[in-house]
Amino acid sequence: MAKESNGVICLCPLDGVIDIISKKWALLIINEIGNHKRIRYNNLMKELQGITPKTLADILKELVKYGLVKREPFNEIPPRVDYTLTDDGEQLREAIIPILQWAISRKGTVVAHCSCSLIEKGKALVRLRS
Repeated sequence: MAKESNGVICLCPLDGVIDIISKKWALLIINEIGNHKRIRYNNLMKELQGITPKTLADILKELVKYGLVKREPFNEIPPRVDYTLTDDGEQLREAIIPILQWAISRKGTVVAHCSCSLIEKGKALVRLRS
């Protein structure tokens, strides 16, 4: 971001990026893929309780299109597809971790309403890279 002399921050570099990350589930999907490093569609569905199959499929397609998620199909029967974060996706995840931690720290928010299996297992919602 370029900072102008009058103290206004130029948000032009966010054009396009904001369109995808502002979608309701996008950041949660990025975080969940990052938590697991490699995950399949059905496992994402289980982790993100409340998301519809169509919404998950649509957002995954957009995340792949924007180069944040890599879709890796395997030529097997039954077909198998794994999702991982690209380098850009990993950088975005690292950038949003402070926002997720801030949200968790707020009294009565996120954790109380979170359906993430990691919370149910008593683990942290956000796992940093080891």
